[in-house]
Order: sequence, then structure tokens, then C-alpha cells
Amino acid sequence: MKHKSLLTLLLLMLWSGLTHAQKAVDTYKDPAATADTIQIKGLIIIKSKNDKGRNSYKFYSDTAYARNKLKKNLQTKFFVFDLGFNNYIDRSDYMGAAYINYFTGVNQYTQLTANKDAYSYSAVGLATMAPRSASEPLTPSEFKLITGKSINFNIWLLEQRLNITKHKLNLLYAVGLEMNNYRFARNITYQPGYPTTIIRDTVEFSKNKLFAEYISIPVMLNFNSNPARPGRAFQASFGVQGGYLLKGRTKQVSEERGKVRKTDDFNLNKWRFGLASELGYGPVKLYANFALTALHDYGLQQYPFSIGLRLNGF
Repeated sequence: MKHKSLLTLLLLMLWSGLTHAQKAVDTYKDPAATADTIQIKGLIIIKSKNDKGRNSYKFYSDTAYARNKLKKNLQTKFFVFDLGFNNYIDRSDYMGAAYINYFTGVNQYTQLTANKDAYSYSAVGLATMAPRSASEPLTPSEFKLITGKSINFNIWLLEQRLNITKHKLNLLYAVGLEMNNYRFARNITYQPGYPTTIIRDTVEFSKNKLFAEYISIPVMLNFNSNPARPGRAFQASFGVQGGYLLKGRTKQVSEERGKVRKTDDFNLNKWRFGLASELGYGPVKLYANFALTALHDYGLQQYPFSIGLRLNGF
């Protein structure tokens, strides 16, 4: 009798355990069924449901992915983009050009423009490129830009970073296309040919711009404060940049003439040399470039610079 009671008790305990186990199985939800995990290189995105049944997202950095990349001393990026604005520092000799223009039609002026100074950055060179009458002398305001519409857009087809010291000090270099738009606020017109001349036009332009495209190679020293955590790293790069002119073009839009495009080198410097820099924290990066060579080959002594956002860089 005692054995039967013990057996009955054991059966009841077993049945109770099975019942609780079944309830646990019924109430358990596989995390994979309620959360989706997506990994894009070093970024992990977890999608799940909150208490109210709404979608929620969490973002994590995969440090293992970043550390694995650090095993490679040479890293490569394709199609890095820059989007920013252009302007220039104008050091042209306007006062001297006004003096030279005073002698228009006089032998002294003819002798001055006949010499080599006619194709330099002197006052004579400026007067050759942009001749004006003495009553309406040349002024810097004629080349004023609309900064918000003078767009700089660059495509770096290939960018590489070479480790020098513990991935904190690197050599950063790239090759790509620089595309610079200079949108003029005044009604001036570039007349193609040699020598190129710039005149005051008689029509009102709704759009008046000069476009210059270069193939460029920047080479910079790069500092990275936290190579293992790119999303929390401070980066700074500084170096030099060289380029060669591929195309020069003007575009003007007016009611009288419609849309007019002209392609020429427009006395633009064939070679370009300057300083290049980059500053950023995590994925946000700013770039700034400053030319040490003038935009034009003679006459106007303008030194372009650009500043903006860099996308998809290191």
C-alpha cells in the first residue's frame, strides 16, 4: 500500500513537471522570430518589437570586424564623393590695370602691352585679359561669385590608406575628378581664343558660370585616434594636391540669347597645385582645399579654395 502511494505521488510530480515544461515551450518565443539582425560591414542593425508591438532599431559597431580590417596595412575605398562650395582669394592688380587703361590708344600703352608683361600677373597682364576704358575701370566686384551656387563636386575613383604606425598614423592618397563651378554675380563674358578676354556684356544673365574640371591626386598624412572603433574616432589629414585641367566651359542663360555654352581653356592654368586637408569625427568628415597656383595663366591672380562634406571616405 505504501509503495502504491509513493508511486502515485511520483506520477503526480512527473505529470506536473511535464505540464510546466509544456507551458514554458508554449510561452517561449525564439528571438530570431521577433528580431532581425542586419550587418553592413562594420555596422550591426537589430530590428525588434517593443512592448507596444512597434518596430524598434538598435545600432552597434562590430569591433571584431574593425579589428580584422586592421590586419591589412593597405585599405581601399572606391567612389568617395565631395560636395561643397567654391570661392577664391583675389590678389589681382586692379589699381595698376586702371592706370594702364588710362593710356589706351597712346604709344606708351602699345609699348607696354607689346612686352612680356602682357602675359603675366602684372597690371599690364590684367589689362590685356580684361581691358576697360578709363571712365569705367576694372574692379574686383566684376568677378564676385554667388557662393551658394558656386558648387564644388569631386569624385575620388580610388582612395587608399597605408598604415605607417599602429594604424594611427597613415598615408592617405587618392585619384579622381575635381569639378568646380564658379557662378558669377555680374554680367561678364569670357571670349575664347588667345588671348582670352573678359568683357562687360550688354545682357542680363539669369545664369553665368565658369566650369573647370581637373584630374587630381591628393597625398596626405592621416591621424586616426581610434582605429578599432571608426565610429568614435577623430581623424585629421593634411597634405598636398596636384591636378591637370581636363576641360573648361562657360554656360550663360538669358532671355535674349537663350542657353549658350562655350568650351575652351579660357586662359585657365593647365596645372594646379595646392594644399589638401580633411577633418572628421566618426562618419562625419569635412574637407578643405586651397590652391597655391592661380586659377588663370595670366592676368587675373585668383587663388581658388573649396570646402564641404566628404562622403564614403575612411
